[in-house]
Order: sequence, then C-alpha cells, then structure tokens
Amino acid sequence: MKWDIVHCTRFSYASPVRNSFNEVRLQPLSNEWQTVDHFLLKVLPATRLQHHHDFYSNVVHRFEIAEPHTTLVVEANLRVTTRPRAMPAEQETPWPLARIGEAARETRVFDFLQDSRFVEMSPEIWRLAIDATHGIADTWQAVQALMRFVHGNVKYLPNSTNVHTHMRDVLKDRQGVCQDFAHVMIGLCRAIKIPALYVSGYLATETASATHAWTEVLIPGIGWLGLDPTHNRPTDETYVKIGVGRDYADVPPVTGTYKGTIDRKLEVAVTIRAAV
Repeated sequence: MKWDIVHCTRFSYASPVRNSFNEVRLQPLSNEWQTVDHFLLKVLPATRLQHHHDFYSNVVHRFEIAEPHTTLVVEANLRVTTRPRAMPAEQETPWPLARIGEAARETRVFDFLQDSRFVEMSPEIWRLAIDATHGIADTWQAVQALMRFVHGNVKYLPNSTNVHTHMRDVLKDRQGVCQDFAHVMIGLCRAIKIPALYVSGYLATETASATHAWTEVLIPGIGWLGLDPTHNRPTDETYVKIGVGRDYADVPPVTGTYKGTIDRKLEVAVTIRAAV
C-alpha cells in the first residue's frame, strides 16, 4: 500500500523567542516491510537542516534559529510504501517461553530488557506479567496475552495523560493514550525477559490525525514483531514506522530548547491519504 502523509507541528509564542535548537524525528525508516518513496522536511523560519542517525538508527534532523521569532512551523511531507508481513498464526508456538532468556544473546537487545525513563520492571509489574501469562508455555502466545491484558485493563481516554506520564501512573489510573498502552506492554514484556521496544509511527487510516505508538517484541528464530495493544492486534501494512527506542523519550517527533517566554501554543495536524 502507498500512503501520502503530512505532519505539521506549529509553535506560537506570546512574545518573540530566540536561540531555538531543535531535533526532529519524522523521517520513517526504510526496510523490507516499508520504503520511503519521498520525504521533504520544511521549517519556518527558513533555516539550514542537518541530519544524522542516532543510536537506534533513527533519522534525526536538527536545526537552529538564532534570530527572534514568534512562530515555528515544522512540516514533514512523505510518501511511503508498506508491505504486509506474515505473522505467526494465532495459536502457533514458535519459541518456548522457558527459553526466552536466550534472546539476550541476540544483537543489540540489552537496552530493550532494562528499565528506561517511562518503563520500569518492579516486583508489582512482574507479578502482573506472571498472572497474565499463567499457564502459557510459548513466547508468541505470552506476548499476545500481555497485549490482551493491557487492552482490557487500560481505558483509552484522550488527553488523560501527557508525554511525561510514567507507566506506573498509567497502571494506577488505568487510563491513557497509545503511548501509555505501549509503555505498559513494554514493561510487562521486559519483566519476564521478553525483549520489547517502543515504536513511533502512524496508523495509516483515512481518519488518522496524529502519530501512533505500539510495541515490537523479539521472538527468537523469527525476529521483531509488532503488536498494537491500543487496538489489540498485530501490526500490518496500515502501520508506518517512523522510529524505535526504549520508550517515548528516545523518539519524540519534535524536541528542542529556546530562550524566551514559556507562554506558547502547540498545534499538531496529521493527514494520511491512500496514494493513487
């Protein structure tokens, strides 16, 4: 499938600000399951853009605006082609849960087995994960059970949390948004030694109006597989991956610093259309 996506972030400041330094993570990665056919990043006020790849291979654009300004607009325009990926059958058992410790031998999984800024593996989290997977002997079956647990025990409630909300608070209040669903599932997986990472991207539907977040887990012998606890389903070709990390802190779409007023307004608009 081909998707045309426009992602516009607009900051409006009550008085002029200056010395704005920013990083943008809005360019999707290309792999065997998706190809970026076109990507253009526009910034106003106009400035020079540079880019690099971070530790997790995400594309990071950076820029600075020294002169005073009252608005900052960051707009990404892209076309991406996604392809379906075969997932294990619902009842398939590709890797014994009792041997999941062997996954730690895989390349670059250490970070995805540890606590991170918004994810923890406390005894309470471990107990929840053990209870949710009771009687399950396979890793793929276990992660599906954890996905169902999160979906069934956390209520989706827009604006109930913010980008700094920790998973412990989500479990306490039992409500949140897609970012929180992903964090909770990641914590549950890591608590029982299943490598899990955070994915930032888009759920490419005609009604989408924001970024989305989900989880990928490592199934030894198969690789990293996507699961969306917000919608209680594996990912497919309607999901567009921007980047990955330990949690949201590693892949915010736009982040930065500036000098000036803290009185500002943030507007984000995302449009997604199937390309002809």
